[in-house]
Amino acid sequence: MSLRLHAHPLSSSCHKVLIALYEAETPFTQVMVNFGDPESHAAFLALWPVGKMPVLYDADRNETVAETSIIIEYLDRYHAGPQPMLPADPDVRAQARLWDRLFDLYVHDPMQRLVANHLRPKAERDARGAAEAEGRIVRTYDLIETHMEGRDWAAGNAFSIADCAAAPALFYAGIIVPFGADRHNLSAYFERLLARPSYRRALIEAQPWFQYYPYRDRMPERFLNLKG
Repeated sequence: MSLRLHAHPLSSSCHKVLIALYEAETPFTQVMVNFGDPESHAAFLALWPVGKMPVLYDADRNETVAETSIIIEYLDRYHAGPQPMLPADPDVRAQARLWDRLFDLYVHDPMQRLVANHLRPKAERDARGAAEAEGRIVRTYDLIETHMEGRDWAAGNAFSIADCAAAPALFYAGIIVPFGADRHNLSAYFERLLARPSYRRALIEAQPWFQYYPYRDRMPERFLNLKG
């Protein structure tokens, strides 16, 4: 296979790209990146010195592609499936790009900040920074709640790059900062994402690694017994 995705099954960023690959049914080889293994870590840094997963390598084109949104756009351009992740209509495509960024920057990024803060020794934790990150997530939940009124997907009528970004961001953020009983549109949207075969496959592959998730004690039991 010409495509190799350097990733880890537990990584939310990697899930975003895996969803796009599974949606398109694009053949690829997944290369496990283990930062705890010096050899694996060194090999990944040789490929991408920034050291951020995931990274796609296309052997046929001798291209190394980084950053989740750019990887998905690359896949659409050179390894497209029956339904593109970037909508053809320019207005819908702009909306998909917008919500891709909103989910990445205002749900996914603060979620990762909360995880990183949790991993620090208690004496070194940043209570103010954690409160700001949680507040950003909550405000974005309200934005999503309003936006998803009468919608199935985040942009237009079809699953897109925006939903690829939404699924892992909401999955992990919702464990740390629950949606709340009053956000019915957000909760219904998340259930649709969870039922999507492409994301369900990524989560099933991640299940053996959930034991290492820093907020494992808050993870609902239903996430530990997902079936295809």
